[in-house]
Amino acid sequence: MRETPTAVRDPIRLEIYRHLLTALTEEMGAALRRSAHSPNIKERRDYSCALFDPAARPVAMGDHMPVHLGAMPMSVATALSELGQLGPGDVAALNDPFRGGTHLPDITLIAPVHVAADPSPLGYLAARAHHADVGGMTPGSMPLAREIYQEGLTIPPVRLVRRGERVDDIWRLLLANVRTPGERAGDLAAQLASLAAGRRRLLELATRRGRTEVAGAMAGLLEYADRLVRAGIAMIPDGVYHAEDVLEDDGMGSTDLAIRVRLSVAGDRIEADFTGSAGQADGGVNAVAAITWSAARYVVRVVVERLLGQDLPAGGGDMSALRVVAPEGSIVAARPPASVAGGNVEASQRITDVLLLAVAQAVPAIAAAQSQGTMNNLTMGGTDPRTGEPFAYYETMAGGMGGGADGPGLSAVHVHMTNSLNTPIEALEHAYPVRVREYSVRRGTGGHGRHRGGDGVRRDLQFLVAGEMSLLTERRRRAPAGLAGGAPGACGRNVLLRRGGEVELPAKGSVRIQPGDVVSIRTPGGGGWGSEAGGATSGRAESG
Repeated sequence: MRETPTAVRDPIRLEIYRHLLTALTEEMGAALRRSAHSPNIKERRDYSCALFDPAARPVAMGDHMPVHLGAMPMSVATALSELGQLGPGDVAALNDPFRGGTHLPDITLIAPVHVAADPSPLGYLAARAHHADVGGMTPGSMPLAREIYQEGLTIPPVRLVRRGERVDDIWRLLLANVRTPGERAGDLAAQLASLAAGRRRLLELATRRGRTEVAGAMAGLLEYADRLVRAGIAMIPDGVYHAEDVLEDDGMGSTDLAIRVRLSVAGDRIEADFTGSAGQADGGVNAVAAITWSAARYVVRVVVERLLGQDLPAGGGDMSALRVVAPEGSIVAARPPASVAGGNVEASQRITDVLLLAVAQAVPAIAAAQSQGTMNNLTMGGTDPRTGEPFAYYETMAGGMGGGADGPGLSAVHVHMTNSLNTPIEALEHAYPVRVREYSVRRGTGGHGRHRGGDGVRRDLQFLVAGEMSLLTERRRRAPAGLAGGAPGACGRNVLLRRGGEVELPAKGSVRIQPGDVVSIRTPGGGGWGSEAGGATSGRAESG
């Protein structure tokens, strides 16, 4: 077994490697985006790429999706545990949420990087992408389901590529279980291309600087990131801080599902204990343990960077100063076969909200009001009359960011656990039998305050063919809260416009769509921060 490398500690060399390795993961993302087939990846950028050391610790991550990146170390560790050491030319694939995945549409590919004939890998590369369909009971694989088997195809850790050769039996099995095999094959091939790009760059670096130095730089970045995390946590006043919020419903009749946290800070250590949160739900809003860990990692990183006034290395370290207690069988650590499609997108946002509420008690100076708190997930599918083939589409939608002590919230942005973009109208209408009838900012939906919350958006999609549409949304009953006297933002709405009338749609569920139907998604605004002069803290002008 290879000895643990001596960490590089020279600050100049370490900063150079920090940028080199971060650029490597960004190049992986660029290769994935440019070669992908689906608008969800090439336009919305619903993917993440990262570099890990031989112990599956994150060394560098692209500026991609926080909900992906925080959970990926568990995926890599699980793949190595179940498959053993990956050899040269091997690529593992998995999407199982109970093995470090997030939800079934997020497929992760993992590849080792070996230098010459060295049997020990220098590190591992991972690319995770959200595939617009992986089977299941509705197009887009984000249904209102009671168990994971209804959500799509589960992939345990398997070798998709062995010694440089694609394992065709596995490949055919995956593509036989999806509605859009051509698009899926293209997106999987794009993920393989991203791994190849990362491998090429890492080998170039090892050839130029030597394997030993690169391994030492990776170790040094992990060590440095962990020192920064501990230093930042030490700036939070010691104490125990409690917070709670709720998921509005699970789509199956259960409402106000509590997420509670007890945040304990002692010196340079922090613990997030979610004991007391609701039990796992019948509907698909359950988070798996990887999601809860991912949200906690994100919040700690945000807080530490704000307190220190500097960015962590892109990998963020292994967060050894953070401990997460997530009771098994709860809504923050569901057991199989729970339905979990919405845990990745909705529960992750609420876990983040709860953690930030606790942080606001500890460090008010960096606190902000709640942002929209939902990803406004819409999936749709049917048969495209132009090709006669099935289509499936997935989109999340922007909303308002909460105002904070240092300024107003942004409008029409993806916030917290999502870092994706919108799908441009031209790309959407070119790829699918859909027309965008309105796309606008919902002016006045941000909460009033000294610093206003950002406004949500309205996006009206007209379907040109019959099909099925599913929604997974939140903040339709309970508005994003203001802070320090600021007013809440406006709730979101889902509306079906059919034959001149309006039908209010539920926050979660599926509906059959007829040609000409328009689905109008109206996203929440962010909460306001601080009392306005004269005491006015309410008044949201937009009601549509």
